[in-house]
Amino acid sequence: MALLTFIPPVAPSARLPVEPKINLRKAEFGDGYTQASPAGLNHIRDVAELKFEMMTSLQAAGVIAFLRERGGYQPFLYTLPDDASPKRWTCAKWKHVRDETGRNTITATFEQDFGISS
Repeated sequence: MALLTFIPPVAPSARLPVEPKINLRKAEFGDGYTQASPAGLNHIRDVAELKFEMMTSLQAAGVIAFLRERGGYQPFLYTLPDDASPKRWTCAKWKHVRDETGRNTITATFEQDFGISS
């Protein structure tokens, strides 16, 4: 099955924090000595905190429906602003806020996925 591409109705906020999530195996020994090694081939993955603002209720519903359909574990393609090509992501955490003017904001945490390509 081909991966779906996430195309948001609005661009995310300009200041987009992307930070690495590093997965290591560590063994702690006596006298404070620690030995570490990478846990797998892709032990460094990007985690992006995205914020989509000024959406209508219909636009926000579309974003939420897309994320719910992926269930937090199914990957999708998305190109971050300033990236040249899309990456595989999953999203298991998001929040929807509707303000007093009726505008909607969704914040979502995208985590890079290294699963087998379809």
